[in-house]
Amino acid sequence: MYVCLCQGVTDGQIREAIYEGCCSYREVREATGVATQCGKCACVAKQVVRETRGDIQSAQATLAYPASFAIA
Repeated sequence: MYVCLCQGVTDGQIREAIYEGCCSYREVREATGVATQCGKCACVAKQVVRETRGDIQSAQATLAYPASFAIA
């Protein structure tokens, strides 16, 4: 889905920027150009960044503590 119509940035491009090493909304904005023109998309862009970072952190936690080794 397009998040930023002015720059033509999609949610997939935002996620990809995070997977490639961007650690903050500011870094994603610099890498993709999202919200650099009119700014109307900033809230949605920040939400995609938060959700993606949360997904990554959850995945890392799962890898650190796999279910087969969980203590009951």
